[in-house]
Amino acid sequence: MRPAHVALAVLVTAVWGVNFTVIEVGLGHFPPLLFSALRFLVAALPAVFFVGRPTVAWKWILSVGAALGVAKFGLLFVGMSAGMPAGLSSLVLQIQAVFTAAVAFAVLGERPSRVRLAGMLVALAGIGVAAVDEGASGPLGAFALVVAAAACWGVSNVLTRRAAPPDALNFMVWVSTVPVLPLLALSLLVEGQDRDRAALAALDWQGAGTVVYVAWVTTVFGFGAWGWLLRRHPASTVAPFSLLVPVFGMSSAALFLGEDVTPLRWCAAALLVGGVAVASLSPGSRTPAALLTPTR
Repeated sequence: MRPAHVALAVLVTAVWGVNFTVIEVGLGHFPPLLFSALRFLVAALPAVFFVGRPTVAWKWILSVGAALGVAKFGLLFVGMSAGMPAGLSSLVLQIQAVFTAAVAFAVLGERPSRVRLAGMLVALAGIGVAAVDEGASGPLGAFALVVAAAACWGVSNVLTRRAAPPDALNFMVWVSTVPVLPLLALSLLVEGQDRDRAALAALDWQGAGTVVYVAWVTTVFGFGAWGWLLRRHPASTVAPFSLLVPVFGMSSAALFLGEDVTPLRWCAAALLVGGVAVASLSPGSRTPAALLTPTR
């Protein structure tokens, strides 16, 4: 890769990592389900009018939109709102690589190699260490919601692999149209119209900025740049950069939110990122959708 392309790959992973801190700030302005709905609404409009017609069948757009948009992001935002730290969330979500492999085995019959299985076990050990760390300082229920979000992400990764979209940006913009109404309906049902109305009435520049960042910067720019890199370089060259996401996620949360990074959390990070790297990039494993579908 040219130095400029390396810099772009690092920039994209930094954008996705910092995104968890931005979400934490945004949750101070919006209820979580409403915030998630706004994220997809702003990501879809007006971009949907400029990316062209969908390049895959609508059944894939609808299914990925439900698994990724409604389930994964809904659970993530609710989990973070319930007390899951931003930095830890960026780390725990990486367990999606294990869920992706498990779903691919069950649905597609993709049998992982022994090396890949070993990597998944190491990653699971990292999740265990992270759970112990969070259990000593925060709500385990919120932790479980983020793990569930990672599981839904694994499902969406396999669906995305089946869809095989030729244009990642086009696909993500159309996928973003799907969760808006379901998330709004869930927000009205669970969070209540009074709370939603109050949040929108109190909208300020900081709140609007968080929506713009999670929608246009992480989705439109992030997926567009990532897809551009994948069209010019082998996926096995681009994919490893996504392992930087939790590094930037934990660092930005510590820097801007004052989150503590305990020794146990560093241990969890080493096990989880190392295990994911072994599981996803080991010889003989197919270039993973787990890494090619970015965190944010």
